[in-house]
Amino acid sequence: MAWNQPDNGQNNGSGNNPPPSGNGGGRRGSNGQPPPDIDEFLQRINQSFDRWFGGSNRNSEMYAFNIAAAIVVVLYIMVGFYRVEQAEEAVVLRFGKYHSTEQAGLHWAPPFVDEVKKVNIQRIEQMPLNARMITEDTNIVEINLTVQYRILEPVDYLLKVSDPEAALLHATESALRHVVGGAKMTHILNEGRATLARDIQPRLQSYLNAYHTGLQITGVNILEALPPKEVKAAFDDVIRAKEDKERLKNQAETYANGIVPEARGQAARILAEANGYKLEVVDKAKGDAARFDQLVVEYKKSPQVIRQRLYLETMESVLSKTNKVVLENSGNSMVYLPLDKMMNTNANTAPTASVQPEAAARAPSLRQGRGEGR
Repeated sequence: MAWNQPDNGQNNGSGNNPPPSGNGGGRRGSNGQPPPDIDEFLQRINQSFDRWFGGSNRNSEMYAFNIAAAIVVVLYIMVGFYRVEQAEEAVVLRFGKYHSTEQAGLHWAPPFVDEVKKVNIQRIEQMPLNARMITEDTNIVEINLTVQYRILEPVDYLLKVSDPEAALLHATESALRHVVGGAKMTHILNEGRATLARDIQPRLQSYLNAYHTGLQITGVNILEALPPKEVKAAFDDVIRAKEDKERLKNQAETYANGIVPEARGQAARILAEANGYKLEVVDKAKGDAARFDQLVVEYKKSPQVIRQRLYLETMESVLSKTNKVVLENSGNSMVYLPLDKMMNTNANTAPTASVQPEAAARAPSLRQGRGEGR
């Protein structure tokens, strides 16, 4: 009899098994029925497994094996599910050979048969590079740049090249060496930096396409382009000398822009004055020639009168340009008046009221004396 089997009223009050206390002399359920037997419950479970896994002739080891196999099958199915994110693509390899490419979503692949490799095709990666290159004029420059790229073809990226990043590094060095080797050092260090990245990117992309790396170059950034540290001081001196050259050149051009128009203006003015003087001299010469022709006609008519008149006009024109006056009096003595010294003395000393009447009185006599001299 089991440990929880009721005794149906036997050995009640006498014997070795007294009735349990608190239940009115025996175990009963809430409805007055005895509780179910645990051994019977386990036996029913075993019978159910017998029906599921091949009958009642199997022993307990076979039951455990079947249960483990069912659990393994369930786990195998559950492990095969995988999820591909929106920015990813999954490359499925079946027994190591390419099978398919799966897009975003929930997928299933048999474990140990298919291998799933997920690749983010939208993330932008960055690779730095610092290299020394020789320019066309056999100088050395240090170039520091970064290459931005993303995975465009996951199958090529995973299967065609063993190390795509190493291939990208070598391709970048090759493209950089080709571009730098075709330019001069001053061009690369100054205005050529802006075009250096633009020339490198298409050449680098062509190399990666030829290698089937599955990578796409999104940008090349030139961070620094400097001479080697060993010659940087000398190169800085050269740069400063070139800057001084440009500064002096700009100053000279500014001065030329200011002085050349002025010189051209002066030249035009002198040329205009010369042309005016030329016309004046020519016209005067023509007038003198015409007057001389008329004078010849008159001279032929009365030579003595014309000769005296020419003499007086000549003396008047000559003596009007001098400050010395010579007067001839009746006693055949010459009177010399130093008008130039007198004028200088009057200019240096302030005129007074007593001097002005005297000077005014002299003026008529001087004019008379000059007339008598004539």
